[in-house]
Amino acid sequence: MGPGGLIVWSADLFDRPKPELLVHLLIAAAGSGRRMGAAGNKLLLEVAGRPVLAWTLDAVLGCDAITWIGIVGQPVDAEAIAAIVAAAQPDRPVQWIVGGDTRQDSVRCGLAALPPEAEGVLIHDGARCLVSTELLERCVAAVRSGEAVIAATPVTDTIKTVDADGTITDTPDRSLLWAAQTPQGFPVAQLRQAHGRAETEGWSVTDDAALFERLGWPVRVLPASPANIKLTTPFDLRIAAAILTDQSR
Repeated sequence: MGPGGLIVWSADLFDRPKPELLVHLLIAAAGSGRRMGAAGNKLLLEVAGRPVLAWTLDAVLGCDAITWIGIVGQPVDAEAIAAIVAAAQPDRPVQWIVGGDTRQDSVRCGLAALPPEAEGVLIHDGARCLVSTELLERCVAAVRSGEAVIAATPVTDTIKTVDADGTITDTPDRSLLWAAQTPQGFPVAQLRQAHGRAETEGWSVTDDAALFERLGWPVRVLPASPANIKLTTPFDLRIAAAILTDQSR
């Protein structure tokens, strides 16, 4: 335990080469189990015999370019998450960070907890436990070049805009639509500035790229696999279990 009860795996314990531009990663781990029908955090549910978060952490630890990991969650889950991290035997610092009431608040807490040397940061949803190390590496490379990027996949369904009465009002051009995923990567200084502006202006967004969009800052899409789903419902758990079981074979 660190000061104030923080769970910290100290950087002093590891002797790792430092890349030219240090890229850190924040895992958003305060997921509710409401739509999953779970009583607590859905990241603690088991899929293919292990907690969801354990699979996510495996993928992140598989990316050597990530030098530090912060897990942002709620105090009630601190002990369970500490056990998952300990079982993973991480070879780099992993820090527990208490989050806020919303995802946006939690990311802001995570940014405040980054080490002073952090230059680039990836934000990843803990519920996307099927993320590939290859995708993480591509995101890191883009951030190292100074870009802001998000993982995304082209929309394959026809999308309808519907009003409050359930009447279709528009059919957007599908060729222009992408479904946003995580990781999302940004220069740390810019993302902090964006969150500061959001707090001042009272902006509420569902992902960090939206803050850059409001400020007119470019964000590039990195094509990702449709398998990189966010586990939200019991059906998603079954899909993830099938994929992970198949991969293990």
